Amino acid sequence: MAIKRAKVITVTSVKGGVGKTSTVLNLAGIYAGMDKKVLVIDMDLSSSTIALSLNLDVKKDLFYLAEDINNNRFSNIEDYLIKYSDNISILAAPKDPRLENKISSRYLKLILGKVNSVYDVIILDTIHHMSKYTLTCMDNSDWIIYLMSNDPYDLKNMKSMISILKDMGKTNYKVVLNESINHNNKIFTKYDIRNIIKNEIDFVIPSSFYIKNYHKYIIDGKIVTMDSKVRVVNKKAIEVFNDLAKSLLEDNVLENKK
Repeated sequence: MAIKRAKVITVTSVKGGVGKTSTVLNLAGIYAGMDKKVLVIDMDLSSSTIALSLNLDVKKDLFYLAEDINNNRFSNIEDYLIKYSDNISILAAPKDPRLENKISSRYLKLILGKVNSVYDVIILDTIHHMSKYTLTCMDNSDWIIYLMSNDPYDLKNMKSMISILKDMGKTNYKVVLNESINHNNKIFTKYDIRNIIKNEIDFVIPSSFYIKNYHKYIIDGKIVTMDSKVRVVNKKAIEVFNDLAKSLLEDNVLENKK
């Protein structure tokens, strides 16, 4: 019998403020609705945004896990995870950003090895530049999501990043345009965007997914895509998230042909 292995997904961007962390949580909510076991690992080590967004009381985080592995004190990965719901668990980044440089990126591969057979999907939230941690996440992922907005700086940076990904031989990435960010300020058409970034747009989170009281979900520690009302009112956006989530469960055909 084949050993179960989770799909590992890195969500990143080339610019802050494009809804990266929200997309991580919304994808987790979609997978939970599919009855998939999901682990979200917060690899944005300069903050602890995932735990803050979900109002989680963190006892042990990535720093403690890395320290315990390094000092042979590690026994059970579950000791470091926080249960958000029946299907979603969180491995939090440290609250103190000064601890970032004390966590070796090599521990990520070890951690993934300990959780790979337990979860169906592992989603890695990252910082919006190619740090050693982001590169390690990308190298250990089945799929990489690059989230971008309709913004000239974002698009020019995305064009450069796509060129870099191609130079690196990466084919396992999807470009996702988030139109719910700056939803009233569509500077470029999708045709313009394709010409600017020299790449296809794989998925578009529609402007209709803009939620006026989104801050309330953050204050209450809730995931938007797990809200039954949102799933009805924002049916088009939910369908996009569903299609994106399903596509990430597939194998990368181009990568497999190599």
